[in-house]
Amino acid sequence: MNASPRLITADDLRDLARDLLVAAGAPAGTAVTVAASLVEADLAGHGSHGVRRLTPYLDRIEAGVIVPDARPEVISRRGATAVVSGRRGFGQAAAWLAAGEAARLAREHGTGVVAIRECNHVGRLGEYAESLAARGLIAQVVGNADPTVAPYGGRRRMLGTNPMAWAVPRAGGAAVVMDWATAAMAEGKLGLLRGTGSPAPEGVLVDPGGRPSTDPDDFYRGGALLPFGGHKGYGLSVLIELVGGLLTGTGTACSPEYDGTFGTVISAVDIAAFVPLESYIAQVETFCEALRASGPGVVVPGEPETEARTARLKEGIPVPAPVWAELAALASRLGVPWPDTPPGGG
Repeated sequence: MNASPRLITADDLRDLARDLLVAAGAPAGTAVTVAASLVEADLAGHGSHGVRRLTPYLDRIEAGVIVPDARPEVISRRGATAVVSGRRGFGQAAAWLAAGEAARLAREHGTGVVAIRECNHVGRLGEYAESLAARGLIAQVVGNADPTVAPYGGRRRMLGTNPMAWAVPRAGGAAVVMDWATAAMAEGKLGLLRGTGSPAPEGVLVDPGGRPSTDPDDFYRGGALLPFGGHKGYGLSVLIELVGGLLTGTGTACSPEYDGTFGTVISAVDIAAFVPLESYIAQVETFCEALRASGPGVVVPGEPETEARTARLKEGIPVPAPVWAELAALASRLGVPWPDTPPGGG
């Protein structure tokens, strides 16, 4: 459990993830897209949405949940809105198509809203929000997921972790970005704690009997995550169910109609439709500088990811030993050549 992480370059990790996906039946282009998305999450310091997702993805391919060679498609357009079908393929491919469509609609109409149906897990929502911010757009992304979270005051799994992301452009292609689950902890982060034998913080989960717990295994035995911020996170989660779940036809997580996918809605706003973009970004920078100057511990949202990305591109991505072992098992199962440098190597 305490073995050192494996340091690996972003390029090598992308290549490994791509090869595993191709061996599992994904077309080369789709494999490149998904691998790049997973490694981007690891670069940003969010290993919960990084290459550790390969094992559940490939398990879902074998179970028929993910159709690896499916290609997403825009199936309807109306004014500033569109609907994308992910065809139950990889969610990243569908989300990138939807993000591009949202940007196009925003340029044409001032705003664009795209709902994705038949969509599997899309990875880290902040990735798509950041990409839209880099185009001079304000972005919001929401998604509902399978039931793992108890409502405020409850004990049963009724809501998804239901993440949301916002991004606003900054100078130099950076962004002010927030990407968070409405659960007190994303399931992927809980899984990382479980893999290293670490406890969860208090207030994150309850055991199968509804009692507070800090043992990640209690969640996987049938317990539930809790919403962040009590009734506030719960309220946000409810709204994401009603937007992400119902606008996409996915259904709310606890309803009999829920289809088991990830109901995602991507919205983009063209800043230039309201105020000059250059002036807006200059005011964003002034505001961010004022925030940082207000105290030595103040960090602007999005800066930790930028710092992590810079460091990891230079030094390598630390892949936890349990995740590295899972990837090795996948490679053996699929007949993919495996790097012979041991965990902890450079």
